[in-house]
Amino acid sequence: MLSNRLAKHFGAAAAAAVVVGSANAAVVAWENCNLVIPATIDGLYINVETQATGSAGSVVAGWDINPYSASSLTWYNATGTGMMRYPGVTTGSAGNLAVGTVIGATGSYGSGAVVVGAAAGNWQLNATNIFGFRFVGADGLTHYGYGTMAVGSAITTRTITNLYYENVAATGITVLPAPGALALLGLAGLAGRRRR
Repeated sequence: MLSNRLAKHFGAAAAAAVVVGSANAAVVAWENCNLVIPATIDGLYINVETQATGSAGSVVAGWDINPYSASSLTWYNATGTGMMRYPGVTTGSAGNLAVGTVIGATGSYGSGAVVVGAAAGNWQLNATNIFGFRFVGADGLTHYGYGTMAVGSAITTRTITNLYYENVAATGITVLPAPGALALLGLAGLAGRRRR
């Protein structure tokens, strides 16, 4: 009986995490993609919709984002795309976003090297950082998404672990806690109920 309640609870939490916005809008998830970003001038070209990747834009049709650099983390973007800056920032590249941030039309977007440091919005070493982006989908319209990137003790050690995007054009997407974090929150709530 407890396992049925847990399954219903986590099933509802997962459904809530995937469906965002209008009734027909849905978040497309590319979880556990584990895309290692080489520390090279080419980096990794990524087509978010087709999940194709490669070391050159010419081999990834319709690529959207390209993290690269042998000495930093720099973003290069296809026409009509861009990395979301930290809310309130209007220059520079991708900010390290917080859970709850909305990536949408009101955000400020750019490309270039990220900033590593302690200030809000700066990227962190030995941590998972969250980046937002916009891209032009196969439908020719602007879509919004976000991803998580694990960064090691140097900014040149980096792996994109998850990518999410809104499948309805011009619809914002909200950064949600990682699925494992949702499960832990659910277990904490269940433990709290069991103690009463």
